[in-house]
Amino acid sequence: MLDTLSLYVAAPEILLLVMSCAIALIDLGVQTRLRNLTYGLTVATLVGVTWLCVEFALEGQTIYAFGGMVVSDPLGNWLKAFAAVAVLVTLVYGRPYAADRDMLRGGELFTLSLFSLLGMFVMISGSNFLVIYLGLELLTLSSYALVALRRDNANATEAAMKYFVLGAMASGFLLYGLSMLYGATGSLDLDQVFQAIASGRIRHEVLVFGLVFIVAGLAFKLGAVPFHMWVPDVYQGAPTAVTLLIGSAPELAAFAIAIRLLVEGMMPLAIDWQQMLIVLAVGSLLVGNLAAIAQTNLKRMLAYSTIAQMGFVILGLATGFVNGSTANAQYAYSASMFYVVTYVLTTLATFGVILLLAREGFESEEISDLSGLNQRSPLYAGIMAVCMFSLAGVPPLVGFYAKLTVLQALVASGQAFHIGLAVVAVMLSLIGAFYYLRVVKVMYFDAPLTATTVSAPADVRAVLTLNGALVLILGILPGGLMALCADAVLRTLAG
Repeated sequence: MLDTLSLYVAAPEILLLVMSCAIALIDLGVQTRLRNLTYGLTVATLVGVTWLCVEFALEGQTIYAFGGMVVSDPLGNWLKAFAAVAVLVTLVYGRPYAADRDMLRGGELFTLSLFSLLGMFVMISGSNFLVIYLGLELLTLSSYALVALRRDNANATEAAMKYFVLGAMASGFLLYGLSMLYGATGSLDLDQVFQAIASGRIRHEVLVFGLVFIVAGLAFKLGAVPFHMWVPDVYQGAPTAVTLLIGSAPELAAFAIAIRLLVEGMMPLAIDWQQMLIVLAVGSLLVGNLAAIAQTNLKRMLAYSTIAQMGFVILGLATGFVNGSTANAQYAYSASMFYVVTYVLTTLATFGVILLLAREGFESEEISDLSGLNQRSPLYAGIMAVCMFSLAGVPPLVGFYAKLTVLQALVASGQAFHIGLAVVAVMLSLIGAFYYLRVVKVMYFDAPLTATTVSAPADVRAVLTLNGALVLILGILPGGLMALCADAVLRTLAG
């Protein structure tokens, strides 16, 4: 029988599941083009879930429930709150786009988005291999369906097939790695796995063999090289609203399971998995930045940009354990958390502008489609420019501070190798600045392709303006969010 504490800890997930099922049933009677009732219920659900997660996070407690299979801690609750907000903003931006492309014939966009968020919540809360994998599969299966939502579009169908095949392979990698760890340690619970590894009684070769497959599965979810092949194709082929859904909130969940599995479950093997992560990080920075230069398709360029940005996140994860000490862990992991949260914030605003332009009857996917945007709409050109400068790491925007915190964590380790990595990351970021600045040049200095002004519904305009403003404000005043990330990581490590 379930105890009251377990139900209390799972309250956000229970609310999300109940409302997802209810909205799916209620939507059967909705006939309006914009699915107003379905949309309103979805927004209310996401607001309620976010409020619950923030309440739990502010309590600052670490609680284990369901026999230790689920954990509620500040790190997980903040990431769940940010993920819920990211999905909410995505649906605000994406609803007009989806309606124009007949993607709202049913309420699948809303219900599948809620189920994918439920999968993220389960992943983030998991303290057991099976729970984490269950959440991962719920997220990925919902994502496959969302990518193929435009059933009459060949590009979307092709992207969904590629995503499905490669995603199934990556899930197999992760499951095989987890099964190896289970066979070696005799437990599925992260805490018991940690203790078994730390005891030193298990053959190191067996542990590392399983670890390789786990890191490969995580690398796929993060979109890191050499498991990045799906990212450009899915970003380009999927409907833009779905591209934003896949490229924002799931990154938070992928970061969470990296922390759960590698840090909370396998910290005694840190010297092994950190070496793997460093290779993934440098490869992602190199391939992402160089390949993005050659792109003319805006969504494909942003896909390679994502790969490069994830390289920075992985760098932070790879520097927490130095010379047998975890003294640098809080700085390194909080820097990575800050980076992934601010990256998602910037991505939301970037794709918000792209979705806005795509409503004019064509897919605003080419960089040239932004030509002369400043003359047509200075506000949206300004928001896009702020996002591009932030992704490039130009001060005083939040992207600069995010990069700086990761570089500081590298330097703070005191290792010559890590300092060298910081130098390499800076050099590759300078290369990456080229393709971001090219977008700004096209918007401000090229002649517009059309004289029509850009219009947006009031809710989209308000949220997009706030989104762009936060990219600037959090760059000037990053202390609050950085302190939040540091406190969440510290409490989780202590718990």
